[in-house]
Amino acid sequence: MNWGLVSLIALIVVIFLGFFRKLNVGILAIAFAVPLGKLAGMSDNQIIGGWSTSLAMMLMGVTFLFSIAQTNGTLELFARKVIAKAGTRAWSVPIIIFFLAAFLAAIGPGTVPVMTLLVPLSIALAVEMKISPLMMAPITVLGSAGGGLTAIAPTGIIGLTLAADQGITGVAVPYAINSMMAETFVAVILYFVFGGYKLRATRDAAEVLPAYTNKQKITMLGIVLMVASVLITRINVGLAAFVVGIVLLWLKVADERTTIKSMPWGTILLVCGMGVLMNLAIKLKGIEMLAQGLSTFMTADSAASIMSVTSGIMSWFSSTSGVVMPTLIPTIGSLMANVPGTDSLELLSAITFGAHTAGISPASTGGALALAAYSATSGITPAEQNKLFMQMFFTAVLAVALVSIFCASGVYTWFDWLIVK
Repeated sequence: MNWGLVSLIALIVVIFLGFFRKLNVGILAIAFAVPLGKLAGMSDNQIIGGWSTSLAMMLMGVTFLFSIAQTNGTLELFARKVIAKAGTRAWSVPIIIFFLAAFLAAIGPGTVPVMTLLVPLSIALAVEMKISPLMMAPITVLGSAGGGLTAIAPTGIIGLTLAADQGITGVAVPYAINSMMAETFVAVILYFVFGGYKLRATRDAAEVLPAYTNKQKITMLGIVLMVASVLITRINVGLAAFVVGIVLLWLKVADERTTIKSMPWGTILLVCGMGVLMNLAIKLKGIEMLAQGLSTFMTADSAASIMSVTSGIMSWFSSTSGVVMPTLIPTIGSLMANVPGTDSLELLSAITFGAHTAGISPASTGGALALAAYSATSGITPAEQNKLFMQMFFTAVLAVALVSIFCASGVYTWFDWLIVK
């Protein structure tokens, strides 16, 4: 039995059933994963291992803290004040978010910490401005990814270290430049596709907004302290958010029951439940089989684009820096030997940026956080939540296709002259 193929079919069936029967896809995924794993000879622990405790902790911690900020009105007022500052230039808000994320990620914290800090805020802006999260969430994720490949950022360090093991050195500067170019290209396309340039102020410019209450000021201070602790100590953002959230509840800035009730538990179950089935697809070589199928079409001209698509597909279902980059970057040496005419920096860039762009997927950290934040803030129904899950996934497919087309243009070789010999 080809269990890899069966696992891919199971993924498709789960998504189909969830969409058309309006059921939580995460619960369906777990239900399918159990018989699939058992028939494939896997133990209970191996099946359960697909439930990402780190992702669950991050989602619960961050949504717990921002649920406090939501229930006491802090997030809404903050969003309204930001929009008021933008005035008639509401179209500039997504652009500002993109470059703010890129800057913060580039100076040290890296992609994931900045993404987890800014996504809830950008989603609050999306709800208040009545615009699609399909634009604001990707732009925040892409900004974080674009800036997160510098030589002092964690993901950049991982990429450069793995590259050095393949004999690819001195590429830190062009690698970072390529990253920013690729993610900016995709962000600009999505900005126009989802009508970012059409954004206008949704409120009367003369509206007088209230000042922050003492409870809201304390909440804002708590969020700032959480951000500072993550940036300085590199502590897991979920853990930091739980600690700050408990202190805020102790200071009585919000009601505990209301806060916990407003957390998007269905979304957390959806994302982590899908991870259980996706983990089986990886372990049963379903994703690898899909990637190998793509590699059969590889030539010197298409190698980079195919590796970009391959890394994107893998990153829809697994960690970019923890799985995709350590798996694919070590193949660069053999690819260059087997496919003459390929460029090392181009292959390194293609693998890394294809994987990062796929982070828009709701099965990845950035997309998952955006889905959870929007579910909690907007109050959408479970059926609308499932629909948004599908829309975000197809947006991730579009983004990977765009970055792979960008790769095919040969743009990643433009700055080869900056490589330090």
